[in-house]
Amino acid sequence: MSVCRCFRSGIKKFICNKTKQFKFSTVNIKINRFLNTTKMALTEMEKQIYTIDKETQIVILDCKDAFNNLSKKEKLYAHYLSRSSWSGALICLYQCSKESPALFLMFNRIFRKHSLDKIKQLAKLTDDEFHDFKLYSAAILTYFGNYKDFGDTKIVPLLPKEKFDKVISAVGDEECSKLWSEIGDSVYSLDERVRQLGLGDDGVTTYLSSNCCVEDNEFIKEFMASKNIEGYNTRLFKYTTNGDDVFEIRFASTNTSNDDTAVDIVLGEHRFTSSKCEPPRSAVIKLTRGDYSVLMGKMVANLEKAKEFVSNDVEGKMLNEYIKSFSSGSLNAHKDGSRYWIRNKSPVVETYIGFIETYKDPTGIRGEFEGFVAVVNREMSAKFGNLVSRAENILPRMPWPKSLEKDEFLKPDFTSLDVLTFASSGCPAGINIPNYDEIRQGEGFKNVSLGNVILAQSKDKRVTFISDEDSELLNEHKIAAFEVQVACHELLGHGSGKSLNQTESGEFNFDKDAISIELEKIGGRMLWYKAGETYDSKFGSLSSSYEECRAECVGLYLCSESDILDIFGVSESQRSDVVYVNWLSMVRAGVMALMFYTPGRGVWGQAHMHARYAILQTLLRAGKGLVEIEETVGADGKPDLLIKLDRRQIETVGKPAIGEFLRKLQVYKSTADVEAAKAMYDDLTTVDEKFIKWRDIVIMRRLPRKLLLQSNTVLVDKSNDVKLLEYESTPEGVIQAMLDRYSESDLTGMKELWDKDKEYFSV
Repeated sequence: MSVCRCFRSGIKKFICNKTKQFKFSTVNIKINRFLNTTKMALTEMEKQIYTIDKETQIVILDCKDAFNNLSKKEKLYAHYLSRSSWSGALICLYQCSKESPALFLMFNRIFRKHSLDKIKQLAKLTDDEFHDFKLYSAAILTYFGNYKDFGDTKIVPLLPKEKFDKVISAVGDEECSKLWSEIGDSVYSLDERVRQLGLGDDGVTTYLSSNCCVEDNEFIKEFMASKNIEGYNTRLFKYTTNGDDVFEIRFASTNTSNDDTAVDIVLGEHRFTSSKCEPPRSAVIKLTRGDYSVLMGKMVANLEKAKEFVSNDVEGKMLNEYIKSFSSGSLNAHKDGSRYWIRNKSPVVETYIGFIETYKDPTGIRGEFEGFVAVVNREMSAKFGNLVSRAENILPRMPWPKSLEKDEFLKPDFTSLDVLTFASSGCPAGINIPNYDEIRQGEGFKNVSLGNVILAQSKDKRVTFISDEDSELLNEHKIAAFEVQVACHELLGHGSGKSLNQTESGEFNFDKDAISIELEKIGGRMLWYKAGETYDSKFGSLSSSYEECRAECVGLYLCSESDILDIFGVSESQRSDVVYVNWLSMVRAGVMALMFYTPGRGVWGQAHMHARYAILQTLLRAGKGLVEIEETVGADGKPDLLIKLDRRQIETVGKPAIGEFLRKLQVYKSTADVEAAKAMYDDLTTVDEKFIKWRDIVIMRRLPRKLLLQSNTVLVDKSNDVKLLEYESTPEGVIQAMLDRYSESDLTGMKELWDKDKEYFSV
């Protein structure tokens, strides 16, 4: 920890202890003003990280053919599931930042009141200024917030604030003016803490109130473990009553009362004393529900309509459990819904919805809302099904002992999907869910590869930091290489490995004596997950990156296996190139990861890129010329980098190095050895001066990340048919898609929800 951070943290603790009051935000604001001189200035080049590049491409997520092949009943089922998902996606705004809900509401009012041409005319903007305004608006509407989906860095407008002020004034909407007066300065702020998502001085978050610190989170984790509570569908609020700290764990639900026994935990007030804090710590912890209640209600209403068009009883039972979960706040009901989801094999319309991934919570506990609806691509799914059928023969090749692999491989459904709706802050290329440990370990999971997402992301031919020859190879084989990597990553990466667990009754799911001997041979320690502990709760903020690293390593380790390449139709003449492109893509991604690292603070802003940098360093340390990075001068006379990967040494040097690293990753995960895992990971991802210098080159030569534009579905009057609405790949298209997606009634209650909690997130 730097001197600045220690000083800041110490001052805050001192003042907060001396000034206990309900209006904690006032204390934080005063402290931050006092500590203003400690903030690290950004260079002009670094500021580019926090904007949307003028050349940003908007790409269409094409699902027209997949949608048109659905029956009328299937289209109605997909439509109402999509409506539920988009209703829930509004929750992402409240999970991002204090400004995000207000920005969304403001843009909605602006674009409903005037046409784009009229706005430009009223505000007297130049073409360039108006493009900046539209592009910023499109980014906020795409990401459901003013922090990027990939990297978690803040997005500030390129349009100067005085020009943005003119837009708001020219629109002539009183409510917009009020919203802007509250958030305008914050929208443009690049003070050190607000540049990225994080906890305490490391960033901003709305999963926990802004006065929560790491120690508070550890205290609450201990309480939750003692009550067997998982935090996926919760947020944490801290305030002071009569001089004492009070913590509120609030569950997402439509129901706002605390007298319903349908939930899994005892709602109400608890006094908890920590057994781990020194000196002992005690506080009141309130368990409540009703978070996002107005939005949860809209989700439930559409799920009820979707039930009329299910294709089988399993889908009906699945939706019933989701409705129960979203109505009551019960996570167990969502788990039961997930169990039915696993049993619903190869549906034509695939869907999953809830609080799923923990990437954006800086503590790695609470899930961001996500809802997707997609149509099965049967041809590609057949290949994935073939991989599933052979998985039991492939898993023994993993570089860890058999005792650390699941007792039985529960063959999952693995399908290729064309996404109709992915309602969240971002859209991945592949998914392995559910994330609940007890279901994944003992009952199974599903893998999905999102085929039209892969195609949309592969259209750009520009590649940095590799030779022209390698660039040509990469563009020729990147889709094939990516399909193999995603398949191995999702099925054999996320789907492999065993957690050593102890139940509440004291029973173990492993033979302690036998595993103890094996662990001693490979340098592991005899540890395990105790009752109430899960991987997410134990590994905390490290959990997402660490697990993505493990899965990425599995992809690299297995991508050269001939039977796997056979499954994906990679010919003998192409195999060497496909494997080389996969490894080269990973090495290059490790270099590109530097853009997501914050020097001085030592903070990584994106789980996957954090993981890829660890892999890069593993391969560099393997030596023998496997990977080399050379600083050069580009054709434009500016600094550049050249990555060289010796394809002859992938099997002889690269694969053994990844295998050794992968073995450690699995051993530490299986045994809940957070201490060893963190020490290894921190060592690999500590960025030295050479790479910090190269970070400047990476930023200078970065290519804009594409914005994904999705279609909408609408009901055709009287006929009860469903129509697909498509849009032009422009900022105007993104804006129109938002206007078609959300009516004014869809947004009812959002302002009140924002007003209710906004004071908790002042920085």
